[in-house]
Amino acid sequence: MAIEHERIVAAIDVGTNSIHMVVVRVQPWLPAFTIIAKEKTTVRLGDRDIRTGNLTEAAMARAMSALQRCQEIAQSLNAEQIIAVATSAVREAPNGRDFLHAVETKLGLWIDLISGPEEARRIYLGVLSGMEFNGQSHIIVDIGGGSTELILGDGQEPRTLSSTKVGAVRLTAEYISTDPVSDSEFRYLQAYIRGMLERSIEEIQAHLRPGERPYLVGTSGTIETLATIHARETLGVVPSPLQGHSFTLTDLKEMVCRFRRMTNEERLKIPGINDRRAEIILAGALILQEVMSLLGLESITICERALREGVIVDWMLTHGLIEDRLRFQSSVRERSILRVAQRYRINLQHGEQVAQLALSLFEQTKGSLHNWGDEEQELLWAAAILHNCGHHVSHSSHHKHSYYLIRNSDLLGYNEIEIETIANLARYHRKSNPKKKHENYRNLSSKKHRRIVEQLSPLLRLAVAMDRRQIGAMQRVICQYRPEVRELRLLLQPRRIGDECLLELWSLNLKKTSFEEEYGLKVVPILEATHGTVG
Repeated sequence: MAIEHERIVAAIDVGTNSIHMVVVRVQPWLPAFTIIAKEKTTVRLGDRDIRTGNLTEAAMARAMSALQRCQEIAQSLNAEQIIAVATSAVREAPNGRDFLHAVETKLGLWIDLISGPEEARRIYLGVLSGMEFNGQSHIIVDIGGGSTELILGDGQEPRTLSSTKVGAVRLTAEYISTDPVSDSEFRYLQAYIRGMLERSIEEIQAHLRPGERPYLVGTSGTIETLATIHARETLGVVPSPLQGHSFTLTDLKEMVCRFRRMTNEERLKIPGINDRRAEIILAGALILQEVMSLLGLESITICERALREGVIVDWMLTHGLIEDRLRFQSSVRERSILRVAQRYRINLQHGEQVAQLALSLFEQTKGSLHNWGDEEQELLWAAAILHNCGHHVSHSSHHKHSYYLIRNSDLLGYNEIEIETIANLARYHRKSNPKKKHENYRNLSSKKHRRIVEQLSPLLRLAVAMDRRQIGAMQRVICQYRPEVRELRLLLQPRRIGDECLLELWSLNLKKTSFEEEYGLKVVPILEATHGTVG
């Protein structure tokens, strides 16, 4: 048996308040990983322009510098790959994608923009890698600078994943203008947080079984800071690691009561709070207080693993390095696509037939007409399954509705650019070809992904045409590429003897133009009438 060597990988979390990195040594044979280096810089990307909502030049410069430092550390430790993700601050800023493009241009570092629910899913993976659930239900709360993630799970597939736009930096910037905070501002902030969290809390409560009492787990900077303060004041020492330390809702209420009466300068003198954290700790602590109060939970336990470790676990899953305890996560992308198909009442039999034909075309033309691999093939599969979901809105222009629905479905397991690519592939399964004037096409920030759409959407068009009646008329298609005459023959084998497939042939001749223009060759459909089964 071949010996699997250790692998070194880095994960970067570009958050609203800070940029965090972990560099890990992955032991594939366990499978597990050991953290060998950490880096954290407070950059405050969430300090956005009040008027435009844009990331400021100063914040972007701080972030660029921090990312370059992370990159240098990862490279010095011989990391084979740096996986970077960005969350709410970049997600919401109008110039967020411009910033990511600038990072890619200057540093050659590709950053995945992930949705709130996808952030929550990876936080869940990170926590699972750091503590045993033993089949007991746990609620995980992660309070960031721009959003708060709440997850309910018992070690298997998460029951709920939510992301709410309440974060320590966001709330401080938008709702606290007095120092110390005035009673009126504090009361308004408390009511606002409660109102924002109610929907996520209700969703969790709806997924708890009768009599079930979940454990509460807290992750990330705000909660770790509160735990540090609590440990120092009650134990006289901060445990290292902080993992497993607990404090109660009563402890937390006492801290909130104290923080609200202190100025920022006074909070700075509390051991364990740095200058940037002192500004935002009250808002962060108040979020946690409302979470615990609404859930009716009296105690919280710290887990030091969160999003960045979840990014590592997700990488291990996608590279086939985890097959046991987190086996359920390996098919998360497929199940997420099928859930969306069910939500929009897609004719799944038709979607699967189109997907089968599209993937057959992909495989048979690979190496001769294109050089895309497994990742791009999976995006084509997803688009084929969902291409018709726009019918849920209206038959007219349903391809455009498909783009919108896919784009806003928070597909789990996919990053932002992958979701955008799937949505664009579905958008171009009919009507016009990709054009620069189309806003959806311009949303593809990378040349690679624009090229994927240009080259694979014609394959999807042909596959859709081959199932024009949506009855699975075509059993198989065999591609014969004749480069000397720039021709691609499609030998079509019908499922039933005697079926002339007139509508499919008509549709193919109508739809083949897109393929011919993209690949610079002639497509010739030929029906092989001798194949098929007796109906």
